[in-house]
Amino acid sequence: MTGEYLERYKWRKFDSTLLFIVLLLSAIGVIAIYSSNLQSDSMFMKSLYLRQIYWISLSLVAMGVVMFIDYHTIERMAYPLYTVGIISLILVDITGHTGGGSQRWLAMGGFNFQPSEIMKITLIILIARIVDDMEKDEEMGVLDLLKPAFFAAVPFLMVARQPDLGTALIFIILFASIVLFAGIRKRIIVKTAALMAILAPLFWLFLKPYQKKRILTLLDPESDPMGQGYQIIQSKIAIGSGGLWGKGLFEGTQSKLNFLPAKHTDFIFSVVAEEVGFVGSIILIALFFFFIMRVMETAIHSRDKFGALITVGVGSMITFNLLYNIGMTLGLLPIVGLTAPFISYGGSSLLTNFIGIGLVLNVSYRRFASE
Repeated sequence: MTGEYLERYKWRKFDSTLLFIVLLLSAIGVIAIYSSNLQSDSMFMKSLYLRQIYWISLSLVAMGVVMFIDYHTIERMAYPLYTVGIISLILVDITGHTGGGSQRWLAMGGFNFQPSEIMKITLIILIARIVDDMEKDEEMGVLDLLKPAFFAAVPFLMVARQPDLGTALIFIILFASIVLFAGIRKRIIVKTAALMAILAPLFWLFLKPYQKKRILTLLDPESDPMGQGYQIIQSKIAIGSGGLWGKGLFEGTQSKLNFLPAKHTDFIFSVVAEEVGFVGSIILIALFFFFIMRVMETAIHSRDKFGALITVGVGSMITFNLLYNIGMTLGLLPIVGLTAPFISYGGSSLLTNFIGIGLVLNVSYRRFASE
């Protein structure tokens, strides 16, 4: 192949469809954030959609940088990146900003940054490298899992004590999704599931009082309608009042009248559902479905194991966040502060997701080398 032809061939491998879906979801998020604060008396709240656009622009730059660095180079940087991530979590514990009862943020240039979000990406890269380095053709055993499990447990424990159990849980999900995709012995899965079922009652003892309250309120929100149950009740009212077609864009009353809490972050899906209804919500979920299928297709057709593993990790991260967020707004899962990917307001989560997409595009972009 000539150099010019090779370059054109490479760009044909660029997944423009995936990028288009991500930008469309981000645009929907900007509109939803604008709508959720349209009637606010605070100019800061009214301008949140502009800050979201700023973060989208910054995230696109970060995505581009990650995409054009060969992911094998990123693989070699796995341990230093993980170390930097752990140091940032330590800094949060020492000097971090506290909000909502949790110490999760570092102040950076007028913005609050959440290191636990970026830690998700570094953990994906490190676990993928560890599993890739094993070079095993057979399924992994218990001893093979000890090293990646240790590196996943460290940020899990550090973030759980902030406390941020929702984000901490994602570290376990990332570890599990990558090793399951790589292949582990079936008896390990069975024994682990049985052990978790046995230890579930003990897990309850380690929960903080407010976390126990959230779980109990989930079972009966009406028991505390003006306290812990308020968010769930108002979210379900917003979603239900949207009906089939919704109240119309910028016409949602639950958010406009400030009945809906955390409407631009945790409960942004409730805002969307109220305004565009069941049909619009299904279309939004369908967009995410096509997005996830596109990511999984990249993993399946990756030219090597490491590329497949980091792609699966990114796909699992975004899928879990989405499913949990929707389940939370529907009153099916406890409220833990997990936002909707690309839709909710938040610079740290947006930057993390776009960097993840940069890794996926990176793997897709370099598939040509195997053909």
